[in-house]
Amino acid sequence: MIEGIFGKKIGMTHIFSDDGTQVPVTVIQTEPCFVVQRKTSERDGYEAVKLGAGEKREKNTSMPMRGVFKKAGTPNLYHLAELGCDPDDKYRPGETVKCSDVFEVGDMVDVSGRSKGKGFQGAVKRWGFSGGPASHGSMHNRGPGSIGQSSYPSRVFKGMKMAGHMGDATVTVQNLKIVDIKPDENILLVMGAVPGPVNSYMLIKRSLKKGIKRTPEKKEGEEKAI
Repeated sequence: MIEGIFGKKIGMTHIFSDDGTQVPVTVIQTEPCFVVQRKTSERDGYEAVKLGAGEKREKNTSMPMRGVFKKAGTPNLYHLAELGCDPDDKYRPGETVKCSDVFEVGDMVDVSGRSKGKGFQGAVKRWGFSGGPASHGSMHNRGPGSIGQSSYPSRVFKGMKMAGHMGDATVTVQNLKIVDIKPDENILLVMGAVPGPVNSYMLIKRSLKKGIKRTPEKKEGEEKAI
């Protein structure tokens, strides 16, 4: 089974559980992902599937990638990711993968996306500094405070929390629960918020910490190997 799939953020809403509790969810449209390449342990040394999503025009695709997509029999795609899979998976280039093929209701997932860009921001907004006194002419209401030493070491250490560019970075939110799947519409309802603006693409993978590793069902009459 493939460990993940691409999706596009539609927005947030809420649903009600069986006991009447209001649950905030993010609606993710998992457009059918195309299989671009299949890696095997015999040829490549490991098992994986390269998935792609988000069609783009041919003029925006480099010549080498046009050849890759043409060989796979898929349209030109923006987003590509190599995801682990089981040796028994029979996916071949050109086939599509849907959310119902990968996830079930109740699965825990990690969602990775590009966060919203905030531009250049001060230390209070960027890092949550409390700031200084706001009265009596302190003139230090939203200042960053001391950033270094005097004669020794006479420099500012790397990584100091200061003003600068905020957002527009890859962010992963872990351990989100899938509360509902609509296979006819290729839609996932994930509990909680995910990074990125509306209509941005993200990668939904089985949770690294709480993911459920499913094993093939035992056939009738088959004995367990010792």
